[in-house]
Amino acid sequence: MNQQPYGLQKEEKTYGMLCHLLAFSGLIIPFGNILGPLIIWLLKKDQSQYVDMHGKESLNFQISNAIYGIVSAILMLVIIGFVTAIALLIFWIVFTIIASIRASEGNSYRYPLTIRFFK
Repeated sequence: MNQQPYGLQKEEKTYGMLCHLLAFSGLIIPFGNILGPLIIWLLKKDQSQYVDMHGKESLNFQISNAIYGIVSAILMLVIIGFVTAIALLIFWIVFTIIASIRASEGNSYRYPLTIRFFK
């Protein structure tokens, strides 16, 4: 086994990082931003508390972002939604990358402005 500092294995860090990075599959696959992290989380949550934590955090963020996206789409009827949609896209990309980096380093990460559906 490839043991890392703080008791984490390299594989755990990789799966923790994938919980966040697979959200970018939503750019290609409909609902991929939720399905990617969900699949990794369901496969590995019982094997690693670290992956369980990152999977829940990623899912919470992706679901929250989907809700915010729906609100932005509705607000497009009054023009402001176009601005909020662009801001939301930038927010999503930046914080998904930050979370991926933190997970690959073996750290926990909490996304801002996230509704906690899974605790």
